[in-house]
Amino acid sequence: MKKTFVTLSMVATIGLGTIFTGAPASADTLGELNRQNNEIQGQKSQVNQQLNQTTEKIGEIQAEQNLITNEIKRIESEINDTNAQIAEKNQQIEDKNREIEQLKIEIEELKNRIEARNEVLKDRARAYQEGGGFVNYLEVIVGAQSFSDFIDRMSAVATIVEADQTILREHNNDKLELEEKQAAVEQDLAQLTKMQQELESLKSTLSGQQEEQENLMALLEQEKAEAIDMQISLEDERAALVNQEAAIQKAIELEKQKQAELKRQQEEAERKQREEAARKQQEEAARQQQEEAARQQQQQQQTQQQQPKQEQPKQEQPKQSPQPTTTTKAAESNNRSSENTAVKVSSRNFIHPAQGYVSSGFGYRTHPVTGQRSSFHYGIDIAKAGNVPIVAAADGVVTYAGSMGSYGNVIIITHSINGKTYETLYAHLRSIGVGSLQTVSQGQFIGYMGTTGRSTGQHLHFEVHNGKWNGSRSNAINPLSVL
Repeated sequence: MKKTFVTLSMVATIGLGTIFTGAPASADTLGELNRQNNEIQGQKSQVNQQLNQTTEKIGEIQAEQNLITNEIKRIESEINDTNAQIAEKNQQIEDKNREIEQLKIEIEELKNRIEARNEVLKDRARAYQEGGGFVNYLEVIVGAQSFSDFIDRMSAVATIVEADQTILREHNNDKLELEEKQAAVEQDLAQLTKMQQELESLKSTLSGQQEEQENLMALLEQEKAEAIDMQISLEDERAALVNQEAAIQKAIELEKQKQAELKRQQEEAERKQREEAARKQQEEAARQQQEEAARQQQQQQQTQQQQPKQEQPKQEQPKQSPQPTTTTKAAESNNRSSENTAVKVSSRNFIHPAQGYVSSGFGYRTHPVTGQRSSFHYGIDIAKAGNVPIVAAADGVVTYAGSMGSYGNVIIITHSINGKTYETLYAHLRSIGVGSLQTVSQGQFIGYMGTTGRSTGQHLHFEVHNGKWNGSRSNAINPLSVL
């Protein structure tokens, strides 16, 4: 946002300049100062409104940041829980893999038993094929020598048949158990793998959400930094407006005093004019009386000549020397006053305001305090340790000397060089050695280098403006181009 407002230098140029140069005071000058005062009042109101809006915006951003911080904490908690579940599932998968290894051993034993039964069954099948199947069992039964032998033989055949059936059942059961164990293990492993994949997917989703929240937090941090920078700029502007208002009020008082003095001088001149007019009127009356006396004397002489009387000598009137007029005296007085109060205009170049090295140049940079990237630096920083005096870079008039927000202790000087107006700004001063509206010469001591305001160490922040300084610093130029 571009911020423009009347500067203290304008007060010095339009208001106080008329007093120092001896220019005649007028209602127009006082009206201009009042107009500027009203304009500053309006600008102060606007700046206060913008400052309130910016402060409110910073509060909203902070509240949103708090919500995002809580959301990030929640996501982090879910990620931690998910990691714990993933670790648990990994342990279960590891246990299941060990179970699978044990099952492989059992399966191998089952395979061995099944293989052994297969051999027995193969032998049975071969015997059955070679002996003719059930015929051999009939021969065994029919070949009994007695009933007891018959019973024994029947029991033996039944036992053999039962044994064969048992072998077949065990064989089938082992096969079924093998298939069930294999299916159960594969199902458990598939479920665990699926759960692990779901947890990994959930973790990936949560990580994505966390990244989005962190990106949003970064954007809010940048927006907050910009809002804080705007707040500081508005505070600087408000501080400048307050000081401008005070300077204009002083200019108005001085202008009123000047107009009162001018009125007194005009009344004095009118009084002298009235006295001069009265004196002239008296002189005219005396002259007329003298002329009347001379006329009467001449008439008397003519009468005497006719009577014939002795002629009396004619009296000569004394010549009146011209008196200087009040207007001429006032003009001479004004000329002398003008000669005594004329302001010298500097035409010299700028000099370095302090000893030291340039620690930060003019242009874009990363802000050393806020860390904001692409922050524009409207001047140069000159750094040096110890007691470092600061001097005026050129002849001029101090238009501001005091504290101003992030600038800390600051001095602004207005210069007139080769018919052009410049303003220089000296910030972060430890102390100020000049006052507002004070005339300074190039190289004159004005203060000491410091680290007041927003500063990371002792240095001088030095700005040069081609024209008047304003809150947006739109007239700033690279100081190194004129030093």
